[in-house]
Amino acid sequence: MTLRDILTLVLLAALWGASFIFMRVAAPVLGPAVLIDIRVWIAALGLLAVLAFRRQRPHILHRSWRYLVLGAVNAALPFTLIATAELSLSAAVAAILNATTPMFTALVARVWISDPLTRKKLVGLLLGILGVGVLVGWQGTDHNPSTGWAIAASLGAALAYGIGGVFSSRAFRGERPLDLALGQQLGAALVLLPLALVHPPTHWPSWPVVGSVLGLAILSTSIGYLLYFHLMARVGPVKTLTVTFLVPIFGVLWGAVFLQEPLLPSMVVGLLIILASVVLVNNVPLPFQSTRLKQGPLSQSGKGPHV
Repeated sequence: MTLRDILTLVLLAALWGASFIFMRVAAPVLGPAVLIDIRVWIAALGLLAVLAFRRQRPHILHRSWRYLVLGAVNAALPFTLIATAELSLSAAVAAILNATTPMFTALVARVWISDPLTRKKLVGLLLGILGVGVLVGWQGTDHNPSTGWAIAASLGAALAYGIGGVFSSRAFRGERPLDLALGQQLGAALVLLPLALVHPPTHWPSWPVVGSVLGLAILSTSIGYLLYFHLMARVGPVKTLTVTFLVPIFGVLWGAVFLQEPLLPSMVVGLLIILASVVLVNNVPLPFQSTRLKQGPLSQSGKGPHV
């Protein structure tokens, strides 16, 4: 990777990490469904503008129902679950829990497409469970029913990402990356529209909330996806996957800087354990290793962590 690629990767992680503080600010005011529906509509419009600038036409109608399913499973459901979780959880804790996505992807791949669950992956999965236990069980969160449901929602979002990643690898081979991104956002927008109309916000949002919505839609989603697919094309899925390690770090950093969230020992330990599990589950080579990573079926799909 060149210095430019590394800086792009860091910028992508910073933008995706910022999505957690944007949701933490806006979700309590707008409600999760309304916030996420606005997010995906604006993101879709931004991607349409990119296609227009490139003088390209979107090609998504030939697989419209599949894009509807992809939008529901890989965007509408996990985005809304994370926003719901952040009604009770800090942005930092939500970001760390989201780092379990590769664990759930490995489990889904084992069940759905019989992807081998090696001993190394199994150890990684057990480590991930331990990391979550440390995060939520050792002075990391308040022990009350709402917090428990919020943690379950965050983990449910990670599971949804896993299902969406495997589904996309099976159903969208050969699709252009921009069409994938656009079709997913439009599918999510249509799925969430009825729910958003049923539960509109009760009062006009403040300027910080409006700024958070725009940041979430434009920075974390539209620009984030463009950077993600740019990296996929330049350096491949294996190196792009390393963004998984940086996103929760930025989530914790932005939460501490902008929302004054405390950085607890349980968060640091839990994060390190979960990231170690990601290394094992994804067979990520360490910097001093010269062997190339063998790409499995999901590596070819162009689907990585999403927030």
